[in-house]
Amino acid sequence: MFNRTMLQAAAALASISLVAGCGLFSDDDADGAQHVVVGTMSAPSTLDPAAAWDSSWELYRNVFQTLLSFPTGSTTPQPDAAEKCKFTNPANTAFQCTLREGLTFSNGHPLDAAAVKHSIDRIQRIDVDSGPNGLLGSLREVKQEDDRTVTFHLTKPDATFPFILATPAMSLVDPAEYPADKLREDGKLTGSGPYVLESYQESSKAELKKNTRYNGFADRKNDAVTIRYFKRSEAMVAALKSKEIDATYLGLTAEEVADLQEKKKANEGLQIVESPGVDIRYLVFNPKDPSVRDVEVRQAIAQLIDRGELINKVYRGTAEPLYSMVPKGIAGHATSFFDKYGDPSAAKARDILDEAGIKTPVRLDFWFTTDRYGSATAAEFAEIKRQLEQSQLFEVSIQGKPWKDFQEGYQKGSYPVFGRGWFPDFPDPDNFIAPFVGKENVLGTPYESPEITQQLLPQTRQLSDRGAVSKKFERAQTILVEDVRLLPLWQGKINIASREEIAGSERALDPQMIMQLWTLHRQTSW
Repeated sequence: MFNRTMLQAAAALASISLVAGCGLFSDDDADGAQHVVVGTMSAPSTLDPAAAWDSSWELYRNVFQTLLSFPTGSTTPQPDAAEKCKFTNPANTAFQCTLREGLTFSNGHPLDAAAVKHSIDRIQRIDVDSGPNGLLGSLREVKQEDDRTVTFHLTKPDATFPFILATPAMSLVDPAEYPADKLREDGKLTGSGPYVLESYQESSKAELKKNTRYNGFADRKNDAVTIRYFKRSEAMVAALKSKEIDATYLGLTAEEVADLQEKKKANEGLQIVESPGVDIRYLVFNPKDPSVRDVEVRQAIAQLIDRGELINKVYRGTAEPLYSMVPKGIAGHATSFFDKYGDPSAAKARDILDEAGIKTPVRLDFWFTTDRYGSATAAEFAEIKRQLEQSQLFEVSIQGKPWKDFQEGYQKGSYPVFGRGWFPDFPDPDNFIAPFVGKENVLGTPYESPEITQQLLPQTRQLSDRGAVSKKFERAQTILVEDVRLLPLWQGKINIASREEIAGSERALDPQMIMQLWTLHRQTSW
């Protein structure tokens, strides 16, 4: 039924505590209340799950439920709002879930099969540009069988469908609060997850408290969480050191991680928990733009990029080179770009351009987001510019925009070349290929590749044994290398920095690399 062969990925996702310290008694413990303040640079782009296929999921996981989820330590989706789920036919085209009894939203309204159908149907009906409807390509219809049972009828076999239902994109919402044919616009949020959103200041702060009506798997170790959203990592780290926040996630630069790890005296009372990550960074080329329309231009760029130098200069060991869109730790990982291009070479890049009759230097515009992936992104693009211009084959301008403006631009196809990051929806190679190809994809730049979309992906989705799909995904990555529409750069490591009295960081990340805030708490002793 589910994929039970992801042991390698599970091992890669296991958290490793690097620093231990002594716990402290706190005022929160004394009065029986637990309140934790977490800082991040990943502010939600929207509060409505029907519109987000991005890091808004960090908030959603903690305030909404999904039918299935990934509790810490699980390698396959497990029941959350559902009591049980299974494929009901040998062809794996009908997937049925039965809800827990007595579920309600935080406002007391029933969370029943009708609410499940409403939640999924509205994603497809509203169909936001670059939104989560892209995950539901195999869904034909949702049928309500009774008050507690729904069946998802698929247009074709899809072994990844249980994983899709476990993503925060499929968060369950109250039909009375979320319109069927448009996004919710009152700036509020109603869910059935571990917490309720008491208040929200856009790009500034979210106040969460325990949902007293919650019925799910999360074992909440705290009573309330404040999430503070930062635009710059320096301010976030300063807040951690001054005890304004208790922990940080997403946005620490390599220098800041190294500082926290190495300067123990200066950072007394702090700790770092590191998890090998499967998040990736890559460049996207828009072939509709004249500057990168010719594949030879894209090939020359691929021939010039020195990933090792980029990582050494900018990320100081907190990342490693990536030569395929599928990272290490996931079945189907390959080194396709290295196999084709080998070590960086200006001479080979010049030959590529000369043979195509392309005049140099080629002028290029690179774009990046200033507040999504951390402050080091600007330094990363400055280094890419330096490498390309050093060859004397390119003249590069780089420009950054805040995430909301940046997202609007790439969805309109405004950028010739732009940088993106990807935190997986679920730990499967499908999720590192499928979202980026097809007429409608998460990048806003249609990428027609019939062999991938019409042959390889359908074939792999018939196989519940996900370890058996590696060869198919290696072929898909060979196609990506030939087209150079996407250029993988590196995969990262996930670091959570916190005060020593904060426990639970080592269990806070699920296999989707999403923070489960309920694990964090102030320990009374070690």
